[in-house]
Amino acid sequence: MVIDKASRDERRKIQTEGAQRLIESGMLDDLFAKIDAGEVQLDGDGGFIQQLIKTGLERGLQAELTEHVGYEKGDPEAALHGNSRNGSFPKTVGTTAGEVELRIPRDRNGTFTPRLVPTGSRRLSQLDEMIVSLYAGGMTVRDIEHHLVSTLGVDLSHETISNITEEIADEVLAWQSRPLEVFYPVIYLDALVIKVRDGGHVRNKAAHIAVGVDMDGIKHVLGIWVQHTEGAKFWASVCAELANRGVRDVLIVCVDGLTGFPEAIEATWPESMVQTCVVHLIRNAMRFVAYGQRKAVAAALKPIYQAPTADAALAALDAFKTSELGRANPRSAQVFEDAWERFTPFLAFPPQLRRVIYTTNAIESLNFQLRKIIKNRGHFPNDQAAVKLLWLAICNIEDKRAADRAKERGL
Repeated sequence: MVIDKASRDERRKIQTEGAQRLIESGMLDDLFAKIDAGEVQLDGDGGFIQQLIKTGLERGLQAELTEHVGYEKGDPEAALHGNSRNGSFPKTVGTTAGEVELRIPRDRNGTFTPRLVPTGSRRLSQLDEMIVSLYAGGMTVRDIEHHLVSTLGVDLSHETISNITEEIADEVLAWQSRPLEVFYPVIYLDALVIKVRDGGHVRNKAAHIAVGVDMDGIKHVLGIWVQHTEGAKFWASVCAELANRGVRDVLIVCVDGLTGFPEAIEATWPESMVQTCVVHLIRNAMRFVAYGQRKAVAAALKPIYQAPTADAALAALDAFKTSELGRANPRSAQVFEDAWERFTPFLAFPPQLRRVIYTTNAIESLNFQLRKIIKNRGHFPNDQAAVKLLWLAICNIEDKRAADRAKERGL
């Protein structure tokens, strides 16, 4: 199932305009007055919404048949045409308002193929879109099955729902292999831990995520890769794949402090500046600090990463090492010393740019939203299921961000 975003947006526009005309006509006021009085049932079996869907679909089907046979229903010259209407047959279809009983028209020659309710289909495409949306929100197949029964009265099997969500696999593959920009000013590389069934056991795996910032400052997720653990060797293969998809040059690559990470990146983009994430450094430094001293140590470390120059940062580090807090927490200073070569590059930039490049917050913000979505899953049955859900979630996040940008521009 390929959901055409352009046609979906156009459909929403038409629906919004139609609803506005109804509101302006005053017809909805009469309807809701009857609903409030209990004279009209809004939802549920036989409710107004179901009847509205039924009427709309059946009118649409009759219009399709009119176009197919070439004459209006009741036309006295119908016999002059080579084909004619031939009654109808019943069909039950699942919709977002529950199951609806339809009368599907047919022609005498048996050549009519309805587009509105395709032959063999037992669900409208909007219901499929709802199922995919629920799945993207983190619901399991079983959760969706129960939700559809309890809210819509639509009883779909576990296998049917699985097949619907599986139909996006081709879209995921196309997205994962799509051509990329030749140049990205900044790329963030990070990973989050997910639980995946592997054989007879549920194991922790690393979902590697790359986010590129384009020349307009817009962030795009470039890909998702699932591996047993986060390692420099695997990251090297990710960088090579990104290069194969078109990325020839990157100005700055922001990473965590994984051993061998910079070398893995430089094997693909030797001219890139590799920047260790300061947030990761601070977290690692705080691991060795007693709880009661953490606030004070965090404040004492600030002059190091907020220094105006590399020399000033080194002086701030020396001052921390010789202070009472520094002598009590020598391993915190050691964390910065070990990463010094990869920590200081961002100090050459003005403060506005430092905030962009010295942290992987951009990707960690994405990871935070993804964690909220996967927390109810428990575990994934396989790597492909994990990538599929993460992709759906990323599409929703990027769509929302695009809508927010459009709103800011007044579009």
